[in-house]
This record gives sequence, structure tokens and C-alpha cells, in this order.
Amino acid sequence: MGSSTLIDALTGALPPGAVLTDPDLRRSHQRDEAGLCPAGLPAAVVRPTTTEQVATTITLAGQYGVPVVPQGARTGLAGGANAGDGALVLSLTNMDQILEIDPLNRLAVVQPGVVNAALAQALAPHRLRFPPDPGSWESSTIGGNVATNAGGMCCVKYGVTSEYVLGLEVVLAGGEVLRTGRRTPKGVAGYDLTRLFVGSEGTLGVITEITLGLKPAPAESLTLVAVFDTTAAAGAAVAALTAAGTTPSLLELVDQTHLAAIEAYQPMGLRTDAAALLLVAVDTGASAAADLAIVEQLCQQAGAAEVYAATDATEAQALLAARRLAYHSIEHAAAKAFPGGNGGVIVDDIAVPRTALAEVLDGIARIAAARQTMVGVIAHAGDGNLHPNIVVDRADPDSVARGQAVFDEIMELALSVGGTSTGEHGVGLLKRQWLAQELGPVGGRVHQAIKHALDPDNLLNPGKVVPPPG
Repeated sequence: MGSSTLIDALTGALPPGAVLTDPDLRRSHQRDEAGLCPAGLPAAVVRPTTTEQVATTITLAGQYGVPVVPQGARTGLAGGANAGDGALVLSLTNMDQILEIDPLNRLAVVQPGVVNAALAQALAPHRLRFPPDPGSWESSTIGGNVATNAGGMCCVKYGVTSEYVLGLEVVLAGGEVLRTGRRTPKGVAGYDLTRLFVGSEGTLGVITEITLGLKPAPAESLTLVAVFDTTAAAGAAVAALTAAGTTPSLLELVDQTHLAAIEAYQPMGLRTDAAALLLVAVDTGASAAADLAIVEQLCQQAGAAEVYAATDATEAQALLAARRLAYHSIEHAAAKAFPGGNGGVIVDDIAVPRTALAEVLDGIARIAAARQTMVGVIAHAGDGNLHPNIVVDRADPDSVARGQAVFDEIMELALSVGGTSTGEHGVGLLKRQWLAQELGPVGGRVHQAIKHALDPDNLLNPGKVVPPPG
């Protein structure tokens, strides 16, 4: 028995149009946006609209021994949504209903295919929001956010996805439906199964419903930009802001490579001669102006060459838009850097102690120079989460090999200063070996034991997250 027989069974059990086998569509569902990760051609793509259809799909897949790879918008950057040859892709994008918004209890219940931007729009009239804001918020889904425990630019103050997930509905490997968590602000009964599934990247079960805690919409932000002649000075400013107990709602670093790339992609008058730029916002209402003045003073004391505040909300939004353009602009720069548009970007994602930020920034620059490889860094500096973007020529095996070496050396550097292998993008295929090093043998065995307990046949997103035995 195999995938072709399974497809027949699924076609008979699910509504018309739910099982898709068109070759072009299957190819388009092979992978997410990660580099350096293998991907295969799935046997079919299933697009359910209900939990019952998900359970039917998983049950039948288990009977025929065919792996199931859950997917959302495929905006991930760690290979967590990559299919294997002959696997069944379970695309959850059609499960896109906002089932409930409860303003009094400050919660929302959504299906996993709801896009971040759509939820934000629905919450706006209630003056509520779901704080995590990944860079791909206009296209990424809440299910993908939960699966990877995503973050974003506001995490420095508001935290990551797991802090807002109150409960889940999950289809387990055998087709059973599990409900976890609660709808109350507090609740500590039993093991925290909700947190177990958050960040598990579809390896323990398929999430079909999410109960989210919400926050009141913040006051309008005040924003400033601090320009630095060295990355060390920018890192020192971040440390000073943290030590002073300031509470920025956003604290982002953009290095010179990205400043030049953004300006070339969409001219905005950015200082491309600066080594680094810090973008800082505060949303503390009546005290915002005083708080921003403290931020300005601390940046100047740390050696900022220039500090200027946005004059109005329009200018502040333009600065935020520039930061959101960073990844697209470095992709554009990479394409132009090599013949035939073959330039590509390997996106890394590490988090380090704030006190190690300057050391790691300098270390990344040394690694890039030694390997003769362009590396630009953008960072959620307020929580030590760095994204070194490694530019390679995809048509040149030597360039790709150098990029892989840079990636590995950056990972080693992060772990050596007490950091972690991923701050928000997840483990997927890309970082299994590095996760094993970070966890150690005992932590690795615990991961393997949990996976085996919930998915004994290893059919749910196999090969992802869990460190290999040994």
C-alpha cells in the first residue's frame, strides 16, 4: 500500500476539490523559503476546511504509512514546511475563519490559516491586538506563528507567540482530537500541553484551532533613529537602554549592508555611511515623550553620531516600513550581485544575551571577512535576536559552501556566548544538528521520547526539529 492508494481513499472520503494532484501545484508546495534545506515532491496536497477533515486525512495517512507535512503560508525560514518525496502535504490555508472575538475576555478563537494582517484588521474596531508581529505578518498565518513560536519587532516589550496562546485544538497522529488549555487569564491545571505543542512545528500533532489572549491596542508610538559609526557603539547603546530599565516597544538594529540595500531598493534618504542604525519606539502614552528623551540621552552617551526623532506618525511609519523592507532589499541586492540573478540569501536566526550583542556583531563581521562572503545583519536588538543574512551565488558551489561555513561558524559563535540556535524561525530541517548541540544528550533524548510517545510511527512532519538519535 502507498500514496496512490491513499489518494484514492482520501478522494472518496473528503469533499470534491480537497485532494489536489496537479504536478505544478505539488511543486509549488515542496518547500518554504529556507535555503540549504532539501525538499521533495509530495504525492498530493490536501486542503481541508474543518478539523474533521484533518482527522480523516491523518487517520488514512497512518493506515497507509504515508508521512504528513503540515503547511501554512510557507513563509518559514528553517525548512519546517518542506515536503519529502511521496509525502502528503496538509495545507491549512483554507482553514481561515476567525471563529470568535470576545472583547470582554480579551480573546479570539481562530483557525490556523488566518493571516496575521486579517486578524489585526478584525481586532482594530475593538481596540485590541495580537502583539506578535513577524516580518511576514501580511502573509504569514497564525497557525505558522504558533507552530514556530514566532516573534517579531515588538517582542522586546510584548513577548513571543507562546505568551498569547491560551488553548489549542490538535489532531494527534492517530486521528484523535485533543483540546488543551483554557479561556481564563489564569490556569495551571495539569501539564502545560498547550506550550508543548507551541513551537513543535507539526511534529507532535496538527493544530486546527487556536484560542489567543489579546492586549489593548497601545497608545500611538513615538519613534527615533540613532546612527552609529561602529556596531560596538550600537551594541553598547542597547546594553545601556536595558540597564536603565527603559521599556521600548521596538528596538531594532540595521547594519550598513542592509542600509545600503534598502536605499538601493527603495530610496528613503537613509544614512548609508553609518555602521549601524538603531530604530527605537516607545508607546507609553503620556510619559512617552519623557521616555524617548531618556532613550536619546543614552544613545548619545553610548556614542551615537546622530539622533533624530520622527516628527509625526507618518515619518515614524516610514521608518518602520524601511525596517520591514530589510529582507526584501537584501534579496534584491543578492540577485543583482551575481550574473543571471543567481544571488540568494541564507537567513540565520540566533539569539544571544544582550550583553554579548556587540561581541557577536563584531564576530559575525570577522567570519564574513575571513570567508569572503557578504553578510548583513538586522536584529531585534532589544531581545538579542539577530538575523545574519548570508549572500551567496546559488550557481557557484564554492560560494554556497562558503555560505554554509559562515552559517555554521555564526551558530557556533552564538552558542559559545550562551545564546540559542533560533530566536523565532524554528528548527525545521535547518538546525536539527545545532539543536542537538544546544540541548545536549539528555535533552535530545527527552525530545525523542516525547516525539515517540505522540507519533510512534514518525509520520507527522518527519525529520524536523527532533535531534537525530546518537
